[in-house]
Amino acid sequence: MENPDLAIYADVQAPVTGPVDIIRQNLQLLTQILGSQQQMLDQQQEWHQHSLASFKMPKMTKEDDPEAYIEAFEWHALVAGLNKRYWARQLGALVVCKAQAAYRALSREDALDYESVKEAILYQPRALPEPIPS
Repeated sequence: MENPDLAIYADVQAPVTGPVDIIRQNLQLLTQILGSQQQMLDQQQEWHQHSLASFKMPKMTKEDDPEAYIEAFEWHALVAGLNKRYWARQLGALVVCKAQAAYRALSREDALDYESVKEAILYQPRALPEPIPS
């Protein structure tokens, strides 16, 4: 026969091991999740290195039309599978002359944003004709 005083403690101990078991299970699940996320990150980094290494495009020349060059750049970047967050840096490294000056005039934040880089190159200030005296 059980001691009635110990029966009270047996009831108290059961919930203590319950939460501990739940915490242990949660910790195991979190460890598994972190392991799979690390594997995915490793795969993404490997893919990123491959995509940057395989992205080959000739530099823009003085004679190139900026709009046509950017259109070709975008097509090539899509075909090569280059992640869009790297487009701004890649384009900035390929442009020359006035387009490069427009790129370099951007703030650091804008230089990392592809749409800002594209806009700066396409809509760079051009020399306006002198007004005709009246």
